[in-house]
Amino acid sequence: MNQTALNLTAITLFTLVMTSLLGPLLHIPPTVPAIAVAVVMGLGTLDTFAWQGQGSNLLLDWVAGFSPEHRDRIIRHEAGHFLVAYLLNIPVTGYTLSAWESVRQGQPGLGGVTFDTTELETELAQGNLSPQLVDRFCTVWMAGIAAETMIYGSAEGGADDRQKLQMLWASLRRSPSESDLKTRLSILRAKTLLEQNQDAYNTLVAALKRRASPEECRQLLASRESEIS
Repeated sequence: MNQTALNLTAITLFTLVMTSLLGPLLHIPPTVPAIAVAVVMGLGTLDTFAWQGQGSNLLLDWVAGFSPEHRDRIIRHEAGHFLVAYLLNIPVTGYTLSAWESVRQGQPGLGGVTFDTTELETELAQGNLSPQLVDRFCTVWMAGIAAETMIYGSAEGGADDRQKLQMLWASLRRSPSESDLKTRLSILRAKTLLEQNQDAYNTLVAALKRRASPEECRQLLASRESEIS
């Protein structure tokens, strides 16, 4: 079961345990908590194996959606990915800002920026992956974490991004310690790029807030080309 589903199940089970303890005071039949536990565990198992955790993603995303700060954090996270990809010439093919948007587009997870990975996949298949291409993709993957850290001082999202970097590093047969170092260096490089292009980043954040298309976002960045470093 993924971490999102585990967290949701833990919260639900805690609530059910408290309900069973307080049941006599609230006149709740003892069979109700037992049935509820069975239903929750069954749905959790189905979500994990049949829906790849997307059901719990949708539920948690719906709950978190009531928080404007959470929505703003997501937008700023994804704007970091988008801008750094633009700066490093990695094509952005689309983006989503919620689990529901991801489901509608046939993508897993809570949302995110999608990239054209053809060049990366081709070099991996040929066994001739250049260090420069590795650096570019690792920096783009860590750019969301870098953006959150730059704005909020810490990052809540980015687990999937870290996993992508770790999977790439594992495919190159590098040690976990090298992966950790690469993660830190990539975050630092992405943060530097974002800080150097703060105005372009703010423009992109505003564009994502109004759900501008990827093409419109690229045009906005191109219009500021003389300001981008």
